[in-house]
Amino acid sequence: MVLKQFAYLVALAREKHFGRAAAVAHVSQPTLSAAIRNLEDELGVPIVERGHRFNGFTPEGQVVLEHAKRALAECEAMNQGLAELGRGLTGRLRIGAVPTALPVVSHLTAPFYARYPRVSVTVLSLTSIEILRGIENFELEAGVTYLDSEPLPSVRSKPVYAETYAFLTSLNGAYADREEITWAEAADAPLCLLTPDMQNRRIIDGIFRSVGKAPVPAVETNSIFNLCSHTASGHWSSIVPRPLLYFFGIPRNTKPLRLIAPVASRSMGLIIADREPASPLARSLFSIVEPLDPERVLSPPTLFASPV
Repeated sequence: MVLKQFAYLVALAREKHFGRAAAVAHVSQPTLSAAIRNLEDELGVPIVERGHRFNGFTPEGQVVLEHAKRALAECEAMNQGLAELGRGLTGRLRIGAVPTALPVVSHLTAPFYARYPRVSVTVLSLTSIEILRGIENFELEAGVTYLDSEPLPSVRSKPVYAETYAFLTSLNGAYADREEITWAEAADAPLCLLTPDMQNRRIIDGIFRSVGKAPVPAVETNSIFNLCSHTASGHWSSIVPRPLLYFFGIPRNTKPLRLIAPVASRSMGLIIADREPASPLARSLFSIVEPLDPERVLSPPTLFASPV
C-alpha cells in the first residue's frame, strides 16, 4: 500500500465521481481506477461498490477510507513538524467558521499569519455540524463555532467571545419608538431568521421556547446578509448577533433594539481535534488565540454608529 492509493481513495470519497477524483488527483481516470483495484487486491477486500459509475463504498471500503484519511493526515502532520524544526511552519491552515462568526475570524488569522507567514490560510463558511465533521475527517484543522449550545465530542476548545443578540427592525415600523423589546414580544413580529440547519437559529428557537413562544418566521435564509437586507426593506424584523452590527454597521433604514427577558448570550470559540500528536498548524493556532471583545475590535467609531 502506498500513500498515493490512499490519496486517490480520499479524492474519490470527496468527489463521488471517478473522473472528477482523477482530475483532482492530477492523474488519468484509468490510473486512479487501477490504483484502487490494486489496493483491493493487496487488502483482499472489495472497497468500491461496482457499477458503471461510482455507487459508494462497501462496508470494508468505509473502514479502509477512515484509515486512509488518518494516514494521510499523520503524514502531513509529520511533514509540518519537520518543516517547523527546519525552515519554519508551512502548509495550509483550513478553518471552518459558522456564518455569524465570520466577522471575527480575521482577528484570529491575522496574528497567526504575522507569526507564520509561510502558512496559507483557507476559511470556509460552514454549519457547526459540517465543522465537526470536517475536523473529525481531517479536512479541517480548526473551527470557530458555538461552545455551549450543542455537544462537541472529541475536540479541544478555547472561548474567544460572547455572542449577544439584537432585535433589528424598520426605522419607521411598529417598534421605531422602542429602545428594548422582550423575547416574548419579538416572537409576535413578522420575522426573518436563519434556516433551521444553522445553529444560530436553533439557539434562537431555544430562547423563544424558554419564554413559552414558538414563532413561525415569515422568511428563512441561510445568509446573514439576507437577514439585514430583508429587515431594511421595511416588511420584516430579525434577530441578529450584535457582532454583525459591530462589523457591518447598522443597515440603512433599520434600528437595533436591546433584547431582554432574558438577556441571552452564547460562548463562541476555537475548536481543534483532541488527538495526539496534534497537527502543528492546529496546535500553533490554538496557542496564540486570545479572548476578544467584539465591540472593541469590530466597531471603528469613525465608520459605524455604535449599535444599541
